[in-house]
Amino acid sequence: MRVLLTHNYYSITGGAEVFFHEIGRLLEQNGHQVAKFACAEDDLNVPYAEHFPEVEHYADGGLLSKIRRVPSVIYNRDARDGFAKTIAEFEPDIVHGFAIYGRLTPAIFDAAKASNIPTIVSCNDYKHICPNYKLFHHGRLCEDCKGGAFYNAIRNRCAHDSLAVSAVSALEAYVHDHLNLWRGRIDRFLFASQFMAHKTLEFWGEGAVNTDILQNPFDAQKHFVEAHAGSSILYFGRLIEEKGVTALLAAARLAPEVPFVIVGDGPDRPFIEDAAAKLENVTFVGPVWGDALKPYLHAARAVVVPSLWHENFPYVIFQAFAAGTPVLGARRGGIPELVTAGPHGWLFDPLDPDELAHAAKTVQGLPDEKIVSMGCAAQDYVAQTFSDEAIYASLERIYNEVID
Repeated sequence: MRVLLTHNYYSITGGAEVFFHEIGRLLEQNGHQVAKFACAEDDLNVPYAEHFPEVEHYADGGLLSKIRRVPSVIYNRDARDGFAKTIAEFEPDIVHGFAIYGRLTPAIFDAAKASNIPTIVSCNDYKHICPNYKLFHHGRLCEDCKGGAFYNAIRNRCAHDSLAVSAVSALEAYVHDHLNLWRGRIDRFLFASQFMAHKTLEFWGEGAVNTDILQNPFDAQKHFVEAHAGSSILYFGRLIEEKGVTALLAAARLAPEVPFVIVGDGPDRPFIEDAAAKLENVTFVGPVWGDALKPYLHAARAVVVPSLWHENFPYVIFQAFAAGTPVLGARRGGIPELVTAGPHGWLFDPLDPDELAHAAKTVQGLPDEKIVSMGCAAQDYVAQTFSDEAIYASLERIYNEVID
């Protein structure tokens, strides 16, 4: 089988690029021919790179240059034409898209449609139904654009709290909806969580599109830490409003006997760092990643994921499980699907600091043997469920069904 994968970025800058390349790795090691299409980058020497479009980032430059780039942010003709050339040369059996909005744009799907190539898309956020991709803004969950009411994005200034960016995002959504670039071009939408699949059908209607589940491959052995009942409740990740770290601090004030550790960086760091300094039971560490994070996981009794928005499938939960650490997870998005898949942790309302404080105290009071037992169960779950073999079996089934 010949598979053409496409994503905005070729070089790895985050989890989305890891997913893109990991799917390619799985396909190649199982005997498939794989080509990749992305935006042009300096010194990128890969097959078909001569067809990759030059795409400036929308945030770069002055007002006039941003206005000039608006049409290509919505529908990139250069990307469509480059994709058509890649299709003609590679002759794929199927196209698998990832995050392509804003740079490659759904224009590339017109090229696949013109060549009668089956097309599937993996959605890791809500951009296909929400102009700001989060279903969240200014501290609250939001579904105001349901039913195609994308003008609400402007009214809410939900994209980067900017009237201009929100207006472009709303215009983008209206154009894509009018041209039917998502529902009319994609043969199957793939989601890591049942929650996102159900939410998509809430917006578009039951039966409007074909959906399926494809979870992310995860190398549990790479993140393995011996299961251990530590003492702290650990948060690690981005420090930004929707991640709910301020809610975590509110719970910490209500549970002064429980030690909390915060690892991370982001736009809210100054506020978080200042607030943590005023609480004796909170230790702020700053950014620590890779193997340097493992000692903090080993010292944790549980990892907390207090997200306020509907997370899809948070990577931090996989890391916590691989490290033999159960999770305190918010009842948001796909988080409950992971935490309640076995004896791996506990759920709480992220808007109720009393509930989180009570849960943290409960975790502190459990016997060490119970914590270790839960950690071992989490390790087994993540190693088996997200193994290469399990993910490839789903991928192969989906490809064959769509092509047939």
